Amino acid sequence: MNLQAFLDGIYFENTAKSYLLFLGTLLLGFLFKRIISKYLSHLLYRLFGKKEQAVGVEKFDSLMMKPLGLFIMLGILYLATTYLQIPSAWNLAPADEFGILMLVSRVFSVCWIFSIFWIVLRFIDFVGLILKHRALQTDNKMDDQLIPFAIDLLKVILIVLIVLTVLSSVFEVNVTAMAAGLGIGGIAIAMASKESLENLLGSFTIFFDRPFTVGDAITAGSVTGVVEKVGFRSTRVRTFDKSIVTVPNKNMVNAELDNLGARPVRRVRFFIGLTYDSSIDQIKNIVSDIQIMIDEHPDTNQDGRVRFQEFASSSLDILVMYFVASPSWDDLINVRQDVNYKIMEIVSKHKASFAFPSTSIYVEKDASKSTS
Repeated sequence: MNLQAFLDGIYFENTAKSYLLFLGTLLLGFLFKRIISKYLSHLLYRLFGKKEQAVGVEKFDSLMMKPLGLFIMLGILYLATTYLQIPSAWNLAPADEFGILMLVSRVFSVCWIFSIFWIVLRFIDFVGLILKHRALQTDNKMDDQLIPFAIDLLKVILIVLIVLTVLSSVFEVNVTAMAAGLGIGGIAIAMASKESLENLLGSFTIFFDRPFTVGDAITAGSVTGVVEKVGFRSTRVRTFDKSIVTVPNKNMVNAELDNLGARPVRRVRFFIGLTYDSSIDQIKNIVSDIQIMIDEHPDTNQDGRVRFQEFASSSLDILVMYFVASPSWDDLINVRQDVNYKIMEIVSKHKASFAFPSTSIYVEKDASKSTS
């Protein structure tokens, strides 16, 4: 048997040549899928992202390679199947009637549509990276908050479009009639998802009312930290011990919220206690020197107050109150440390001592026994 006879041989109503073309197409597609995907990725980058240098082609490739790879393999699979035909002896129902061919055809169509929308989703992610980078270059924090929300909103809209496209194109569902039929059902669904809707409305309230923006330090209920992201359902807050707390948006709207980041200054208030053997002159000089130090400190304003206030049980208490001229948490703790060191130096300079909780016991001597 020569080669031509072998190629022309018919097996299950297809020639050997057809089987070889089918397998060869799949093999070549599998071998060159990555190269083709990378080429298409670079082509898309040159068309849409070349002007943006902050997010390079490497990041674009990492986003696009997998969806493009799926799209290419589906195309190769479709091309390969054109070389074969279904044997009539199998008596399979045509693709427009219920059966194996309809199932395979619809699954392939769903995968094809999904691969296209996956590419679009990844492109939206790329645009989001560009916009986030540009937002970081501005002083306005609102765009840092709005861009992730807008990207998530676009993704939700795209997912809805995917579902509608699959229903109408693949399963031939009348989407308009279905939407009308779900009118009453939609009310029931809305009532069942009342909490989710409240959180969604809460997110819009946060954007329009702007009680805080991304990057602000806030206290909402028992949670204190820095806002990292405002989503559809919840707000993510990074606490000062570096954990992430997710707070439902309706709670963020309804709770008493203290925007620490909106404060022009941060107040510090505490007492220092001196021992009871401190003299009046020592206390006066310590109070005066601390007041001068706070007034002249480069990171405090002129509203500080230092006053001798209390005769406590084991100390003479001096009130120290001042305002750090910055809303930043780091600035606050750095200034507090510096002021505390200088207070210790002032107390040591005037030869006074800090008090600590103590109890003095006085023993009364019996006069009658002492004379006998």
